[in-house]
Amino acid sequence: MKAVIPLAGKGTRLRPHTHHLPKPLVRVAGRPVLAHLLDELLGFGVTEMVFIVGHLDEVIRRYMAEAYPDLPVHYVVQAVQDGTAGAVKLAEPFADGELLILFADTLFEADLSPARALSPEWSAVIWTKEVEDYWKYGVIVTGPDGAMTRIVEKPEQPVSRLANIGLYYIRDSALLFEGIDHVLASPTGASGEYYLTDAFQYMVDRGARIRTAPVDSWHDCGSPEGLLGTNRHLLEGGAASVSPSARLSECSLSEPVLVGEDVVAEGSILGPNVTLERGARVVDSRLADTIVGAGARVGGARLDGSLVGAGAVVRGVEGRVNVSDHSVVEATGADEGR
Repeated sequence: MKAVIPLAGKGTRLRPHTHHLPKPLVRVAGRPVLAHLLDELLGFGVTEMVFIVGHLDEVIRRYMAEAYPDLPVHYVVQAVQDGTAGAVKLAEPFADGELLILFADTLFEADLSPARALSPEWSAVIWTKEVEDYWKYGVIVTGPDGAMTRIVEKPEQPVSRLANIGLYYIRDSALLFEGIDHVLASPTGASGEYYLTDAFQYMVDRGARIRTAPVDSWHDCGSPEGLLGTNRHLLEGGAASVSPSARLSECSLSEPVLVGEDVVAEGSILGPNVTLERGARVVDSRLADTIVGAGARVGGARLDGSLVGAGAVVRGVEGRVNVSDHSVVEATGADEGR
Protein backbone atom coordinates (compact mmCIF):
# COMPACT_ATOMS: atom_id res chain seq x y z
CA MET A 1 0.00 0.00 0.00
CA LYS A 2 1.11 3.55 -0.76
CA ALA A 3 0.38 6.69 1.26
CA VAL A 4 -0.16 10.07 -0.37
CA ILE A 5 0.66 13.01 1.91
CA PRO A 6 0.29 16.63 0.73
CA LEU A 7 3.08 18.65 2.38
CA ALA A 8 3.21 21.77 0.21
CA GLY A 9 1.42 24.25 2.47
CA LYS A 10 3.19 27.25 3.98
CA GLY A 11 1.81 26.69 7.48
CA THR A 12 0.88 30.34 8.00
CA ARG A 13 -0.80 29.67 11.36
CA LEU A 14 2.51 28.42 12.74
CA ARG A 15 4.59 31.41 11.73
CA PRO A 16 7.28 32.47 12.55
CA HIS A 17 8.45 28.83 12.89
CA THR A 18 7.37 27.91 9.36
CA HIS A 19 9.32 30.72 7.73
CA HIS A 20 12.33 28.39 7.79
CA LEU A 21 10.82 25.01 8.71
CA PRO A 22 8.11 23.11 6.80
CA LYS A 23 4.97 22.65 8.87
CA PRO A 24 5.30 18.82 8.92
CA LEU A 25 8.72 19.15 10.56
CA VAL A 26 7.55 21.33 13.45
CA ARG A 27 8.20 19.29 16.57
CA VAL A 28 5.77 18.06 19.20
CA ALA A 29 6.58 15.78 22.14
CA GLY A 30 10.21 15.67 21.05
CA ARG A 31 9.71 14.63 17.40
CA PRO A 32 8.53 16.15 14.11
CA VAL A 33 4.83 15.82 13.40
CA LEU A 34 5.73 13.95 10.21
CA ALA A 35 7.70 11.34 12.17
CA HIS A 36 4.69 10.56 14.36
CA LEU A 37 2.60 10.04 11.21
CA LEU A 38 5.16 7.95 9.37
CA ASP A 39 5.70 5.59 12.26
CA GLU A 40 1.93 5.00 12.41
CA LEU A 41 1.83 4.25 8.68
CA LEU A 42 4.88 2.01 8.70
CA GLY A 43 3.42 0.08 11.61
CA PHE A 44 0.29 -0.50 9.53
CA GLY A 45 2.33 -1.85 6.63
CA VAL A 46 2.55 1.06 4.21
CA THR A 47 5.66 0.47 2.11
CA GLU A 48 5.86 3.50 -0.17
CA MET A 49 5.17 7.23 0.16
CA VAL A 50 4.15 9.92 -2.30
CA PHE A 51 4.91 13.39 -0.93
CA ILE A 52 3.34 16.45 -2.55
CA VAL A 53 5.87 19.14 -1.67
CA GLY A 54 6.28 22.85 -2.21
CA HIS A 55 7.28 25.24 0.57
CA LEU A 56 10.84 24.42 1.73
CA ASP A 57 10.70 21.04 0.03
CA GLU A 58 14.49 20.70 0.15
CA VAL A 59 14.29 20.62 3.95
CA ILE A 60 11.79 17.74 3.85
CA ARG A 61 13.93 15.83 1.34
CA ARG A 62 17.00 16.26 3.54
CA TYR A 63 15.13 15.17 6.67
CA MET A 64 13.77 12.03 4.98
CA ALA A 65 17.18 11.07 3.62
CA GLU A 66 18.62 11.28 7.14
CA ALA A 67 15.76 9.91 9.24
CA TYR A 68 14.19 7.34 6.87
CA PRO A 69 16.94 6.47 4.38
CA ASP A 70 15.44 3.09 3.40
CA LEU A 71 11.86 4.27 2.85
CA PRO A 72 10.87 4.66 -0.83
CA VAL A 73 9.53 8.18 -1.32
CA HIS A 74 8.32 9.85 -4.52
CA TYR A 75 8.40 13.65 -4.49
CA VAL A 76 6.07 15.74 -6.63
CA VAL A 77 6.20 19.54 -6.52
CA GLN A 78 2.93 21.45 -6.28
CA ALA A 79 3.90 24.72 -7.94
CA VAL A 80 0.42 26.23 -7.64
CA GLN A 81 -1.42 25.98 -4.34
CA ASP A 82 -4.86 25.23 -5.80
CA GLY A 83 -6.28 23.03 -3.08
CA THR A 84 -6.39 19.44 -1.89
CA ALA A 85 -7.79 18.03 -5.15
CA GLY A 86 -4.99 19.65 -7.13
CA ALA A 87 -2.41 18.31 -4.69
CA VAL A 88 -3.62 14.69 -4.80
CA LYS A 89 -3.94 14.83 -8.61
CA LEU A 90 -0.15 15.18 -8.78
CA ALA A 91 0.21 11.72 -7.19
CA GLU A 92 -1.63 10.01 -10.05
CA PRO A 93 1.51 8.74 -11.88
CA PHE A 94 2.36 6.70 -8.76
CA ALA A 95 -1.20 5.68 -7.82
CA ASP A 96 -1.39 2.23 -9.39
CA GLY A 97 -3.15 0.51 -6.51
CA GLU A 98 -4.81 1.06 -3.17
CA LEU A 99 -3.97 4.30 -1.40
CA LEU A 100 -4.04 5.94 1.99
CA ILE A 101 -4.40 9.73 1.80
CA LEU A 102 -3.76 11.91 4.84
CA PHE A 103 -2.62 15.39 5.78
CA ALA A 104 0.35 16.36 7.90
CA ASP A 105 -1.23 18.98 10.17
CA THR A 106 -3.12 16.52 12.39
CA LEU A 107 -2.26 13.43 14.37
CA PHE A 108 -4.79 10.70 14.89
CA GLU A 109 -5.33 7.52 16.84
CA ALA A 110 -7.35 5.21 14.65
CA ASP A 111 -7.91 1.59 13.85
CA LEU A 112 -6.80 1.31 10.24
CA SER A 113 -7.84 -2.33 9.92
CA PRO A 114 -11.06 -1.52 7.99
CA ALA A 115 -8.77 -0.85 5.03
CA ARG A 116 -7.48 -4.42 5.27
CA ALA A 117 -10.82 -6.13 5.84
CA LEU A 118 -12.95 -4.13 3.41
CA SER A 119 -15.50 -6.30 1.60
CA PRO A 120 -15.67 -6.00 -2.20
CA GLU A 121 -18.73 -3.74 -2.41
CA TRP A 122 -16.88 -0.82 -0.78
CA SER A 123 -14.68 1.55 -2.80
CA ALA A 124 -13.19 3.62 0.02
CA VAL A 125 -13.14 4.40 3.75
CA ILE A 126 -13.35 7.86 5.31
CA TRP A 127 -12.40 8.10 8.98
CA THR A 128 -14.50 10.46 11.06
CA LYS A 129 -14.74 11.85 14.57
CA GLU A 130 -18.06 12.55 16.25
CA VAL A 131 -18.10 16.18 17.42
CA GLU A 132 -20.52 18.52 19.16
CA ASP A 133 -19.40 21.69 17.34
CA TYR A 134 -20.36 20.31 13.92
CA TRP A 135 -20.61 23.80 12.39
CA LYS A 136 -16.80 24.12 12.42
CA TYR A 137 -16.17 21.14 10.14
CA GLY A 138 -17.00 19.36 6.97
CA VAL A 139 -19.32 16.58 8.11
CA ILE A 140 -20.21 13.24 6.54
CA VAL A 141 -23.88 12.44 6.06
CA THR A 142 -24.51 8.69 5.98
CA GLY A 143 -27.32 6.34 5.09
CA PRO A 144 -28.74 3.55 7.29
CA ASP A 145 -25.89 1.24 6.30
CA GLY A 146 -23.19 3.72 7.32
CA ALA A 147 -22.29 4.58 3.73
CA MET A 148 -21.55 8.19 2.87
CA THR A 149 -24.28 10.00 0.96
CA ARG A 150 -22.78 13.51 0.97
CA ILE A 151 -20.29 15.86 2.61
CA VAL A 152 -21.54 19.18 3.95
CA GLU A 153 -19.05 21.95 4.76
CA LYS A 154 -19.72 23.76 8.05
CA PRO A 155 -23.47 23.10 8.17
CA GLU A 156 -25.79 25.51 9.96
CA GLN A 157 -28.04 22.64 11.02
CA PRO A 158 -26.91 19.36 12.65
CA VAL A 159 -27.25 17.22 9.53
CA SER A 160 -24.39 15.13 10.90
CA ARG A 161 -21.85 15.20 13.74
CA LEU A 162 -19.29 13.03 11.92
CA ALA A 163 -16.41 15.39 11.20
CA ASN A 164 -14.15 14.61 8.25
CA ILE A 165 -10.63 14.39 9.73
CA GLY A 166 -8.67 14.07 6.48
CA LEU A 167 -7.76 10.37 6.58
CA TYR A 168 -8.89 8.22 3.65
CA TYR A 169 -8.39 4.75 2.20
CA ILE A 170 -9.07 4.45 -1.52
CA ARG A 171 -9.48 1.06 -3.16
CA ASP A 172 -10.86 2.40 -6.47
CA SER A 173 -8.13 4.91 -7.25
CA ALA A 174 -9.15 5.09 -10.93
CA LEU A 175 -12.59 6.43 -10.00
CA LEU A 176 -11.01 8.82 -7.50
CA PHE A 177 -8.81 10.41 -10.15
CA GLU A 178 -11.74 10.53 -12.55
CA GLY A 179 -13.54 12.48 -9.86
CA ILE A 180 -10.54 14.75 -9.31
CA ASP A 181 -10.41 15.50 -13.05
CA HIS A 182 -14.10 16.42 -12.90
CA VAL A 183 -13.47 18.73 -9.95
CA LEU A 184 -10.50 20.43 -11.61
CA ALA A 185 -12.63 21.07 -14.71
CA SER A 186 -15.34 22.72 -12.59
CA PRO A 187 -15.42 26.16 -10.90
CA THR A 188 -13.38 26.42 -7.69
CA GLY A 189 -14.92 26.46 -4.25
CA ALA A 190 -15.62 29.60 -2.25
CA SER A 191 -11.96 29.91 -1.20
CA GLY A 192 -10.70 29.69 -4.79
CA GLU A 193 -9.47 26.13 -4.32
CA TYR A 194 -10.43 22.66 -5.55
CA TYR A 195 -11.53 20.28 -2.80
CA LEU A 196 -10.72 16.58 -2.63
CA THR A 197 -14.02 15.98 -0.86
CA ASP A 198 -15.84 16.99 -4.06
CA ALA A 199 -14.11 14.06 -5.79
CA PHE A 200 -15.51 11.73 -3.12
CA GLN A 201 -18.96 13.13 -3.82
CA TYR A 202 -18.39 12.41 -7.52
CA MET A 203 -17.58 8.80 -6.63
CA VAL A 204 -20.73 8.41 -4.55
CA ASP A 205 -22.90 10.02 -7.22
CA ARG A 206 -21.66 7.36 -9.65
CA GLY A 207 -22.53 4.47 -7.44
CA ALA A 208 -19.40 4.00 -5.35
CA ARG A 209 -19.95 2.99 -1.75
CA ILE A 210 -17.75 4.80 0.74
CA ARG A 211 -17.75 3.51 4.29
CA THR A 212 -17.17 5.66 7.38
CA ALA A 213 -15.01 4.49 10.28
CA PRO A 214 -14.39 6.16 13.67
CA VAL A 215 -11.13 7.48 15.10
CA ASP A 216 -10.36 7.38 18.81
CA SER A 217 -8.78 10.83 18.81
CA TRP A 218 -7.75 13.57 16.42
CA HIS A 219 -5.33 16.37 17.25
CA ASP A 220 -4.53 19.62 15.48
CA CYS A 221 -0.85 20.44 14.90
CA GLY A 222 -1.43 23.42 12.61
CA SER A 223 -1.48 26.23 15.17
CA PRO A 224 0.45 27.08 18.36
CA GLU A 225 -2.58 26.28 20.51
CA GLY A 226 -3.22 23.04 18.66
CA LEU A 227 0.43 22.02 18.86
CA LEU A 228 0.50 22.53 22.63
CA GLY A 229 -2.74 20.59 23.04
CA THR A 230 -1.27 17.73 21.00
CA ASN A 231 1.91 17.90 23.06
CA ARG A 232 -0.12 17.40 26.24
CA HIS A 233 -2.02 14.48 24.72
CA LEU A 234 1.17 12.71 23.63
CA LEU A 235 2.89 13.29 26.97
CA GLU A 236 -0.10 11.98 28.89
CA GLY A 237 -0.23 9.03 26.51
CA GLY A 238 3.26 7.81 27.34
CA ALA A 239 5.78 10.16 25.74
CA ALA A 240 6.62 11.86 29.04
CA SER A 241 10.03 10.96 30.45
CA VAL A 242 13.21 12.42 31.90
CA SER A 243 16.42 11.46 30.11
CA PRO A 244 19.12 9.91 32.30
CA SER A 245 21.59 12.42 30.86
CA ALA A 246 19.48 15.43 31.94
CA ARG A 247 20.80 17.41 34.89
CA LEU A 248 18.06 18.83 37.09
CA SER A 249 19.04 20.85 40.15
CA GLU A 250 16.53 22.22 42.66
CA CYS A 251 13.68 21.73 40.17
CA SER A 252 10.06 20.81 40.71
CA LEU A 253 8.27 18.76 38.06
CA SER A 254 4.50 18.78 37.53
CA GLU A 255 3.62 15.93 35.16
CA PRO A 256 3.39 15.42 32.28
CA VAL A 257 6.89 16.58 31.37
CA LEU A 258 9.35 15.43 28.71
CA VAL A 259 12.99 16.29 29.43
CA GLY A 260 15.37 15.36 26.64
CA GLU A 261 19.01 14.35 26.53
CA ASP A 262 21.63 16.70 27.99
CA VAL A 263 19.05 19.19 29.25
CA VAL A 264 20.21 21.37 32.13
CA ALA A 265 17.59 22.88 34.45
CA GLU A 266 18.31 24.76 37.66
CA GLY A 267 16.00 26.31 40.23
CA SER A 268 12.93 25.95 38.03
CA ILE A 269 9.33 24.73 38.13
CA LEU A 270 8.56 22.65 35.06
CA GLY A 271 5.09 21.55 33.99
CA PRO A 272 2.49 20.56 33.46
CA ASN A 273 2.70 19.93 29.71
CA VAL A 274 6.32 20.94 29.14
CA THR A 275 8.75 19.50 26.61
CA LEU A 276 12.44 20.41 26.81
CA GLU A 277 14.38 19.21 23.77
CA ARG A 278 17.96 17.97 23.71
CA GLY A 279 20.51 20.38 25.17
CA ALA A 280 18.04 23.01 26.31
CA ARG A 281 18.97 25.05 29.39
CA VAL A 282 16.42 26.47 31.83
CA VAL A 283 17.46 28.58 34.84
CA ASP A 284 15.32 30.22 37.54
CA SER A 285 12.15 29.89 35.48
CA ARG A 286 8.62 28.61 35.66
CA LEU A 287 7.26 26.88 32.55
CA ALA A 288 3.81 25.46 31.86
CA ASP A 289 2.18 24.41 28.56
CA THR A 290 5.44 25.16 26.78
CA ILE A 291 7.73 23.52 24.23
CA VAL A 292 11.40 24.52 24.34
CA GLY A 293 13.49 23.53 21.33
CA ALA A 294 16.91 21.90 21.21
CA GLY A 295 19.73 24.04 22.55
CA ALA A 296 17.43 26.90 23.56
CA ARG A 297 18.10 28.93 26.71
CA VAL A 298 15.43 30.21 29.05
CA GLY A 299 16.39 32.25 32.10
CA GLY A 300 14.46 34.19 34.70
CA ALA A 301 11.23 33.63 32.74
CA ARG A 302 7.62 32.78 33.56
CA LEU A 303 6.17 31.21 30.42
CA ASP A 304 2.75 29.71 29.81
CA GLY A 305 1.37 28.59 26.44
CA SER A 306 4.67 29.23 24.67
CA LEU A 307 6.77 27.89 21.81
CA VAL A 308 10.53 28.52 21.99
CA GLY A 309 12.46 27.48 18.89
CA ALA A 310 15.75 25.61 18.75
CA GLY A 311 18.73 27.70 19.77
CA ALA A 312 16.55 30.62 20.83
CA VAL A 313 17.20 32.72 23.94
CA VAL A 314 14.42 33.97 26.21
CA ARG A 315 15.38 35.95 29.32
CA GLY A 316 13.36 37.78 31.92
CA VAL A 317 10.05 37.42 30.08
CA GLU A 318 6.68 36.76 31.72
CA GLY A 319 3.65 35.58 29.77
CA ARG A 320 3.31 33.89 26.38
CA VAL A 321 5.94 33.92 23.64
CA ASN A 322 6.12 32.40 20.19
CA VAL A 323 9.82 32.55 19.28
CA SER A 324 11.39 30.96 16.20
CA ASP A 325 14.79 29.26 16.02
CA HIS A 326 17.87 31.28 17.00
CA SER A 327 15.87 34.33 18.01
CA VAL A 328 16.48 36.43 21.15
CA VAL A 329 13.74 37.84 23.37
CA GLU A 330 15.16 39.59 26.39
CA ALA A 331 13.55 41.89 28.93
CA THR A 332 15.53 45.00 29.80
CA GLY A 333 18.09 44.21 32.47
CA ALA A 334 17.62 40.44 32.28
CA ASP A 335 20.84 38.52 32.93
CA GLU A 336 19.73 35.01 33.84
CA GLY A 337 20.47 31.88 31.82
CA ARG A 338 23.49 33.21 29.96
